[in-house]
Amino acid sequence: MFYDTETRVLRAVVTLAEELNFTRAAHKLNISQPALSKQIADLEERYGFQLFTRSNKRDVQLTDAGRVLVERARSVLTQIELGIRLAQAAHEVNSSRLIVGLSPYADEAWVKAARAIHLHMFPGLDISIMTMFAMELVWSVLAGELSLALVTAPPQDAQIVATPFAQAPLYAALPETHPAIHNERLMLSDLAKDNWILFARRVHPTIHDAILETASREGIPPRKARDIMAVQQAIHLVSEGLGVAILTKPMALEIHSEGIVVKALFDKSLSFPTCLIRRVDDKSQLTKEFAHVFLSRFANRPPVQAQLELPLSSRDNRLA
Repeated sequence: MFYDTETRVLRAVVTLAEELNFTRAAHKLNISQPALSKQIADLEERYGFQLFTRSNKRDVQLTDAGRVLVERARSVLTQIELGIRLAQAAHEVNSSRLIVGLSPYADEAWVKAARAIHLHMFPGLDISIMTMFAMELVWSVLAGELSLALVTAPPQDAQIVATPFAQAPLYAALPETHPAIHNERLMLSDLAKDNWILFARRVHPTIHDAILETASREGIPPRKARDIMAVQQAIHLVSEGLGVAILTKPMALEIHSEGIVVKALFDKSLSFPTCLIRRVDDKSQLTKEFAHVFLSRFANRPPVQAQLELPLSSRDNRLA
């Protein structure tokens, strides 16, 4: 109680010294002006000297005694905050477990980068990986069930920090007999006459909606063959000639089937960033350090560029 009360009073003195106005200082401290006036008056009465001179009811000036106290108070508050941060770090060293969420179709390079991270401050770091669909990842981060998550095109939310680290177009999986496989640049309009095989909106609502919005904007009436939940369903439907599948890069990497060609879509509106997301109010030093190291591994990489056609007829074929 003593620590909490004294710290609060010192913070009030420092804030008033910075603002030199009771109204502004009280607003910054999120207390009423009378409450702030009483804190200052009680402190001055307790120690028997003035900290501030009042030029009117609201504006003040520091006395010489006030300047000495404020200088020391700032130092004390800085040391207290530093001590709390060091204590948090020490606590986290003994409980340094991170749960990182990602899509079941996440790029293997992202998974390897996450698992390979070692932090000097947290030698016992234990990284657990959990797979979920995009919206489930966002909800789990907000609920505190995940420390961080890797999400392609996350929804805007004031409660999360989303930092992009990779950018890639969508890809179309086509039967090798499709006339568009010879196009230098494949556009969504080239698939206007096909049935579209899309991942269900639950899997990734942002991308699902963007495909349909792009089609609407370009006057393409989409003929959806089926919503799917797994890449194997897309492979089966394309192989059977029932449509073309529109997929993200990690999803397209899962396709290794004779008779299917994968090509990048060059529509600008169908290129999406993948972001590392975490809660705005997450004060964990462990989370911050992990995010910093992970993002630094992708900082100097150029954005992913769309390639031309790539028949995925063997496991040696890869998208770039």
